[in-house]
Amino acid sequence: MTDDEQITSLFQAGDRALISADVNELHRIYADDYIQYDESGHSSTRDDLIRKLTSGAVRFLSMTSTGRRIRLFGDFAIVHGSEEDVVEQDGRQSRVRYIYMDLVIKRDGKWQIVGSQLADGLKGSGF
Repeated sequence: MTDDEQITSLFQAGDRALISADVNELHRIYADDYIQYDESGHSSTRDDLIRKLTSGAVRFLSMTSTGRRIRLFGDFAIVHGSEEDVVEQDGRQSRVRYIYMDLVIKRDGKWQIVGSQLADGLKGSGF
């Protein structure tokens, strides 16, 4: 399998793991030092994400990739993409659209997501 295919598979497995709150898969997919910045600039770690999912504070009911571009640079890649998800939080369901940029690194022959930056997918491009 090519690096492109491995990264695509990693992101597909990530969506499934987020929906099912599969802790073992989340540990495999997201690096120990993973950090995410959301649309408001708040940071969270892999452990924060797992805690929210396993406590039921946040549930992903569905996740749909609406675009993804992988740019490979040896043992790291930048992944630009967009999603439309159905999320349940505080007992309320909502549809969220966002764009993201993830940094993916190959460590010990395996790809892992080490960082994410999210932006609101409803706003214009700004340029």
